[in-house]
Order: sequence, then structure tokens, then C-alpha cells
Amino acid sequence: MAVGDGGGGGVRRRGCGCSKEDFFPEESFSSWEAYGRALRSTGARLADRLTARSLDATELHEVRARSGADMKRDLTWWDLAWFGVGAVIGAGIFVLTGQEARNAVGPAVVISYVVSGVSAMLSVFCYTEFAVEIPVAGGSFAYLRVELGDFMAFVAAGNILLEYCIGGAAVARAWTSYFATLLNHHPNDFRIHAASLAADYSRLDPIAVAVIAIICLLSVLSTKASSRFNYVLSVLHVAVIAFIIVAGLTKADAANLTRDFMPYGPRGVFAASAVLFFAYIGFDAVSTMAEETRDPARDIPVGLVGAMALTTALYCALAVTLCLMVPYGEIDPDAPFSVAFADRGMGWAKYVVAFGALKGMTTVLLVSAVGQARYLTHIARTHMMPPWLARVHPRTGTPVNATVAMLLATAVIAFFTDLNVLSNLLSISTLFIFMLVAVALLVRRYYVSGETSRADRNRLAACIAAILASSVATATCWGLDRGGWVPYAVTVPAWLAATASLWALVPQARAPKLWGVPMVPWLPSASIAINVFLLGSIDSKSFMRFGIWTAALLVYYLFVGLHASYDTAKALATDAVAGKVENGDAKTSATPM
Repeated sequence: MAVGDGGGGGVRRRGCGCSKEDFFPEESFSSWEAYGRALRSTGARLADRLTARSLDATELHEVRARSGADMKRDLTWWDLAWFGVGAVIGAGIFVLTGQEARNAVGPAVVISYVVSGVSAMLSVFCYTEFAVEIPVAGGSFAYLRVELGDFMAFVAAGNILLEYCIGGAAVARAWTSYFATLLNHHPNDFRIHAASLAADYSRLDPIAVAVIAIICLLSVLSTKASSRFNYVLSVLHVAVIAFIIVAGLTKADAANLTRDFMPYGPRGVFAASAVLFFAYIGFDAVSTMAEETRDPARDIPVGLVGAMALTTALYCALAVTLCLMVPYGEIDPDAPFSVAFADRGMGWAKYVVAFGALKGMTTVLLVSAVGQARYLTHIARTHMMPPWLARVHPRTGTPVNATVAMLLATAVIAFFTDLNVLSNLLSISTLFIFMLVAVALLVRRYYVSGETSRADRNRLAACIAAILASSVATATCWGLDRGGWVPYAVTVPAWLAATASLWALVPQARAPKLWGVPMVPWLPSASIAINVFLLGSIDSKSFMRFGIWTAALLVYYLFVGLHASYDTAKALATDAVAGKVENGDAKTSATPM
């Protein structure tokens, strides 16, 4: 099998086909001697890959063809919108709202949700333009590969895959907890205690594994069937939220909201926004379904933007309802809505809340399973991961191997690991990737290889560097909490000046063909600034996890992924002119700024 064939070329085998050729078909892994030569060339190959950028056409045709069968184009804007709602609105809204309202921000939690929602919407705009122009399963991995190159795309994608595994495991264990609540049991009643294991890993959770297995089965059978199932559950979930809002408002006391609206000041609002931003995570999984969308130019903008607008409105309404029902200092941080209803003589409502949470967690698991498998599929198409994972089943039109591999990893983590350990691993990865996608959009609009002049390229690089530097400086000042507004009087105008310079001094090199982000460069620049600012409010443990995992990714890349993708690119460069765009040394290839 040629190295460029992935799982789709060469002789088709029955079964899983778990031979060496399925995982390492590249020349560098043909023998130990060949691998030794590859390792000795690591420096030159890394330099080549750092300057390698793909093109839209390559991602849409050559790379996608490596999966063999095509994914089925069954999805409409209606499917995407409900996938978006299902991906974003999980159980977190029922917990995070109470925690932040009581401990960080007070009734102004509604403003925190607005700030987080604006940040998420800006990222949605950036993702939407890419998903319309490059409708493939790779999501942000494909977008970054086109604009920022192979290396940066791999680092970003590796972090998002870890987030999916950890997040899915946390949701699965929380599913067990809410299921126990629904049946008037303690969560540990449904877990197996293995006393010989460490305390944080001794509560084995077979229900979490069973739920993940069912989700896996559904997601590999049919994307359209998954969409219908998600639609039904999401509608039920929205109905439960509507009930909570209406029933809660019947017990409202306006004094609870107005008496001390912002007790922790602006700092509390933004600190809570950084935490509540995670309540919006999930929409990026919907962008990975672009390859299965009937009319990407229409369906993706309507579906993604519509889902985010509905989600933000519901979050704000829930936050207002909770703060009207209970003084913020009396909100229960663990079960805010259930306790609030019980205190108002509606104890039975806790079952409605638990039922809604179960529905929300089920849809989050489903959409995550669909999204993470498509990320992994596209990474494997480039041979940065074994091409066996890129195969698309010809009958179901779904990436079965990638789906099973990701959910198996999720199930192992969920079976052993305590929810508290998983929650501590919430990281900066998502904000980091959202920031990179915004940077990539600016590069896409203002730089085209072979067309943009050297002077314009240098001005673009300087402006983007200034935007990033001023955003980091603002976030650093906020994180250090030095007091006073003098630093911001320097950093914020610097950001404005950098963005204005990009707008005035650098001509746009490319216009979107189908749908584009409005107000470029202002909206992408604002997305960069807000995401970086929220990063400044994240705890140090998350930065440590980000660094450790990124270091592990680099080890894998230098010893495996680099050589596999290098061989694949070189093989394609000898086969077709279009393949040369993946070759960092080719004269016709796209090179970074």
C-alpha cells in the first residue's frame, strides 16, 4: 500500500486488518535501519514540516480520499443547530451557575454568561468561515494545517483530543451520579469499591462504561440516526430548562437580584466568565460535521450561530431565575436548582432537574463522540496518527475505527478515575485553540502565498504579533491583580492600535467565497483578545497540565508523527502536482509568513 493511501488505498482486507501496514505503511518504518536513518534526519524533516502548509483543495480531495469511502452527506442546518444545542448545554449549567454566583460574582453571573457567550460567538464566527470554505471532518486541525502549518495543527489537535477524552469521562461519571439521584441513591451505591487501588481510582464505575458503549454503538451506526436521537433528547432538555425558568419565576423575589448585584466587582465578573466559558464548549465538534452537511454555505452558518444564540439566551435566563429565587449567599454550590426549589416547597422538582441533567449529559456524550472521531480521522488521513484510524466504513459512512478508539480511551478513564480528579484537569486547551483559529483567520484573509508582497507579509506579521502581545499583557496585568487601571490604559490602546494598523495598512489578499466573518480584522482580533484574557483567569494547574501534555505530544511527533507525515507528503509530491502543497521544500507549495 502506498503511503498516501491511508486506509482507503491498496488491497481491502476483511476484519480489522491490524497488520503493520495498516499502522505504519511509510518508508521510514519499513525496517529498523530505515527508522534509524529517519531519526538521524529529524532536524531537517522538522524544518521542512514547520514550513509546510496545506491548501483547501488538498484537504477537500487528496486528504479526504485517504479514508476510502466517503462520509454520507445527510445533515441539514436543523441537524447542526440541534447538534450544537446538544453539544453545549449539558449538566454543567445546573452546577456552574450556582458555584460562580455564590463564590465569585453574585447575581452579576448573568453578565458573566454574556461575556462568555460573546467570546464563544466570536469563535463561532471564525469556525464558521473555515467550515464553509473547508468542509472536512478535521475541524480546527484542518483549518490550522492550511494556515499555520502541520506542526501547530498537530499540537492543537492533540490537546483538543485530550480534552474530549477527559471531558467525556467526567460527563460519564456524572451521568452515574445524576442517575443515582433520580433513584434516591448515593452515587457510590452504583460503583464498585476496589480497596486495593488508590483512593482517587478505587470507585469503579461500570454504568459510565455502559453509557459510553451505547453512545459508541449509536455514533458508528449512522450520523443521521445520531442526529435524530440527539434532536429528541435536546428538545426534551430545552423543555426541562423552560420548566425550570417558568416554575422558578413563580417563586421570584426581585430584591434578591437587586440588593447586591455585583458584590465582587468587575474582577468577579471576568473571573466567573473564565469558568463559565466551559459551559459553551462543544460547538467546535459541530464544525467537524461539515463534511457530512448537504449545503455547507447555508447550513453551517445558520446551524452554528443559531445554536449559540439559543444557548446564550437560555443560560442567561437560568442564571436570572436562580438569583431571583435565592439570595446569592444562600445558593447551594452543589445542587443549586434542586435546593432552591426544595426551599420554596417544590422538593419534587429535583427529579425534573436530575432528569434534565441526564438528558443534557447524554447529548453531550453523543456529540462529543461524533466530533472527536472526526478529528482523529482527519489527523490519521495525514498519517500523523496511524492511517488505520482514518478508515470510513463503506456501509455506514462513519469512521468506525476512530470512534471506537477514542471512546475506548474515554471508557478506561471513566471506569477508574474519580470525578474530582477529572474536574481538576479542565485546561486551557480550548481557549488556546480558539485563539489559534482566530489568528489563522487573519492569516487566511491577509496572506496568500505567491501573491502577498514581502512588505505586506511583514506588516501582517508585526500586527498579529502586536495584537497577541497586547492581549497577553492585558491578561497578565489582570492575573497579577496589581490594582489600578494604569496598565490597561497602555495595553488596551495598544491592542486597538495594532488592530487599526492591520485594517488600514495591510490589504486583504483573499475574500471569502461563500460566507465570511464580518468586520475583519476587528472581530477576529477581539476573539484573540477575549480568549487570551480569559486564559489569564485560569488556574496554574491547568497550565501545568497543558505543558506536560504538550511535551508528551512533541515526543510522539518527533519519534513517529513527523516521519510518517513527512514520508506521506514526499510520496504525494512525486505522484501529483496537487500533492506538492504538502511538501515544505516544493517551489509551488504554500509557505507560511
